[in-house]
Amino acid sequence: MSQQLATDLAAHLSASGNLPAPWHEHYTVVPRHHFIPDVAWVVPDVTGAEPYPIDRNEDAVGWLRAVYSDASIVTQLDAGTGDLRTGKGTPTSSCSAPGIVFPMLQALDLLDGHKVLEIGTGSGWTAALLSARLGSQYVTSIEVDADVAARAAEAIARTEYTPHLVTADGADSFTPNAPYDRVHATCAVERVPHAWIRDTRPGGAIVAPWSPTYGHGLLARLVVTHNGHAIGRFERTASFMMLRSQQRAFGWTPHDAEGATSEPTTLDPRTIVNAPEGAALAIAAHVPGVTQTVITDPGGDVSLLLSEADAPEGAWAAVDYSAGQDAYTVTWWGQRNLWAQVSDAYLQWVTWGQPDRARFGITVTPEEQVLWLDHPGHRVTPYD
Repeated sequence: MSQQLATDLAAHLSASGNLPAPWHEHYTVVPRHHFIPDVAWVVPDVTGAEPYPIDRNEDAVGWLRAVYSDASIVTQLDAGTGDLRTGKGTPTSSCSAPGIVFPMLQALDLLDGHKVLEIGTGSGWTAALLSARLGSQYVTSIEVDADVAARAAEAIARTEYTPHLVTADGADSFTPNAPYDRVHATCAVERVPHAWIRDTRPGGAIVAPWSPTYGHGLLARLVVTHNGHAIGRFERTASFMMLRSQQRAFGWTPHDAEGATSEPTTLDPRTIVNAPEGAALAIAAHVPGVTQTVITDPGGDVSLLLSEADAPEGAWAAVDYSAGQDAYTVTWWGQRNLWAQVSDAYLQWVTWGQPDRARFGITVTPEEQVLWLDHPGHRVTPYD
């Protein structure tokens, strides 16, 4: 049964363009079910689909069907203290959905003999896939969580591949096996660790989910230059859990409400809420550190709440939409008027001709990380 389910999933992924031909044979020889624990929490990669638990001992067929679906399978919650049967807690390790795994691997643009550093061994599936493609001797995979690393080592051993497995903080890279031709991150970062660039040879590539505080996560592909810089663009959306050392907890707290300022705006807040990826990148660049929370009422009212991601006592703003109004009330507090900055960034994006995601890029140096439009020299800098 597992073989037929695997074949069906391969056909689905191929039809959607998410299983590139060069990776089909490696998918076949590295069965995903070797890397999924008996009990896990399934997050389907389908809009509106509800997550659900699986237990191999209670429903072996259901477990196998979940394994061979295009779903992310959470294998750890709250660093091991959460209950996978309920799904309550923060995901801290998973086996990513196949529909993003193979496009990410394809983005590496691997050549025979390439040495790869994987950041985040997780379940071990991608480390085994990389080993199948390149040979185990060319693959180093690093995992910060000792329990996750141990389970991954057991799973990889069942496939008879022997990549170099390291238990350590992936943010620090793994210099003993450097230089690498490729760095493949299976966790998201807000700031690309410069250690990854340091340990990658010039012309080498880093493929990593990039997750600013504002907007959706995006898959970044950066190429390393001769001077310790890395320059790249964003390939597609990609939502991943954060690198452990960059994990964050956002919350909107309207503190100091008695000192807040109220003023009108004619800009419909839903325009900001529904802004495309290009606009979100402009906002992320111009207003770093801002995050948004959106509350939608069944009757159609919408509240856009803005706050400083890493400052619970920092600036905040709120603007509400209600049908039939010609103007909307903005309430804000702090050193920055976040609504003014976010709306200005959005309108600036409009004046540029509403460039889409593909026109934006990112440069990382030892000193800074900066977004740009069309060309690395056209920096999109933060507002004062």
